[in-house]
Amino acid sequence: MKIHFIGIGGIGLSGIARLLKSYGHTISGSDIAQTTLTKKLESEGIKITIPHDKSAINDQDLVIYTAVAKDDNPELVEARKRGIKTLSRREALSLIVNDKKVYSVCGAHGKSTTSSILASILQNSNALIGAESKDFGSNCRVVDNDILVFESDESDGSFVDSNPYCAIVTNAEPEHMEFYNYDYDLFYKHYEDFINKAQKQILCKDDEFLAKQKGDKISINDISDIKYELIDNLPKTTFKFLDETFEVYGFGEHIVLDTALAIKAALNEISMDEIKENLKKYRGIKKRFDILQNYDDFAIIDDYAHHPTEIKATLNSAFKFAELKNIDKVVAIWQPHKYSRTIDNLDAFIECFEGVDELVILPVWSAGETKRDIDFVNLFKRYNPIFADKIITTDKKVVINDKTYNKGLIIGFGAGDITYQLRG
Repeated sequence: MKIHFIGIGGIGLSGIARLLKSYGHTISGSDIAQTTLTKKLESEGIKITIPHDKSAINDQDLVIYTAVAKDDNPELVEARKRGIKTLSRREALSLIVNDKKVYSVCGAHGKSTTSSILASILQNSNALIGAESKDFGSNCRVVDNDILVFESDESDGSFVDSNPYCAIVTNAEPEHMEFYNYDYDLFYKHYEDFINKAQKQILCKDDEFLAKQKGDKISINDISDIKYELIDNLPKTTFKFLDETFEVYGFGEHIVLDTALAIKAALNEISMDEIKENLKKYRGIKKRFDILQNYDDFAIIDDYAHHPTEIKATLNSAFKFAELKNIDKVVAIWQPHKYSRTIDNLDAFIECFEGVDELVILPVWSAGETKRDIDFVNLFKRYNPIFADKIITTDKKVVINDKTYNKGLIIGFGAGDITYQLRG
């Protein structure tokens, strides 16, 4: 088939596009702007149109579109005018995974880390994750069997349609509530449906809602002897779980818990000895505690965290990293993601940066939302924040307004273009 993706530059759609290309379909796509990811897709033989334009639609058999595409998208309008079948990502998903043994990972936080760790452990598995694994250099891996490690998405309810053989849930903290019309019963009903569809369930017991659901449950209290160290100047954590000692890339109890969930799931497929050995191959994922520069007295870290729970957990890892490197200053750069999320979680955002030496706030990355007024100056005055339109990064240097940082730990948070600013 000839299949066109509207919004192919998104991490979710790009993975599906790569998977379908591997099956022999001819893939094209479009997005609003060119990015590193769209360039990489082009290098893989996928024709990309930037920005969206009706000329991208010609003789395709199917058009799959991102959840944020509006009905007036010129390509969507043209496809429907021509009578070409159109499917939302959610509608397409059930067709793509219906013949797979799916290890489906979801949760408000930690699902990318958990799914990428599981994909590294299950080396001979297909994988579709919401980040670029440094193990296999992509968000998609295709092998010749029916096992699929899949990062499912609660933002549009599509995780319910992911055909889970094993449902792995890191937490069920309310997020993306605008999709659920702020109906908490509806939100939790989606999680219940997802969990009940699976033959096996691996759940985080520390989440109050998940503790009441059926399945195997894991708590941080089931894990002991957690130790953090720098190996080759990189963060590693060792811990004991199921009477075995494991080593994983990264710092923090959240990393340990994500790893434990992946280990428990992987025991359905391979031995404990294989799990321990394969786990050592995990090297983290792009944009999650992604160490971009790492000198004795200076480091830059990029992190996708855009929810206060994620930021707080990642900052604790950053503080530990700085301590072990004897760096005495931590500067957080925050690019708020979406007006709705910022306002919905405003109190928690105000608290989550506690302990940083400096806080830099960039303009809100709207993700297509209408601008809303947020009084960042007064709300965050306890931090005496620095406001900047952008940052400029070069080797061992970050320039913010007229100030140059060439010592300390600089960590950026956000799901917008801050990742490219941090990479220069």
